Amino acid sequence: MISYRVKLTPDGDTFLVTSPDFPEVTTFGESLEDALGYAVGAIEEAIEARISSREAIPSPSKGRGNEPRVALPVQAEVKVLLYQAMLKEGVRKADLARRLNMHRQEIDRLLDLNHATNLAKVEAAFAALGKSLKIEVAEAP
Repeated sequence: MISYRVKLTPDGDTFLVTSPDFPEVTTFGESLEDALGYAVGAIEEAIEARISSREAIPSPSKGRGNEPRVALPVQAEVKVLLYQAMLKEGVRKADLARRLNMHRQEIDRLLDLNHATNLAKVEAAFAALGKSLKIEVAEAP
């Protein structure tokens, strides 16, 4: 599970949210629960911007055990891992499209964190990079 640290700062009757891993992330919520929910969306937007710019996505930083963290949804996590594998292998979207015999727009959707992508297509994309997708079930905290 990919989870990023967030810093929650009381600001009047709201909570300001920032992330040490993504300096561009700033959001707020009227309650602690709202703030953490908005943090996930803001981090996803930051990741999507980095994918568009072909920039690296940071690994979650380590922090103290009591610091708040927000986890990416599983679909977003799989797509982040796919994008990171593409960067590591030096494979661009057009290259992956050729390897999979897909249109470029399909690759864009494959990397769109908010697009519900067929798991078989994700598996095929990893296979085209010489990787396999491994899923694990763990006890909930």
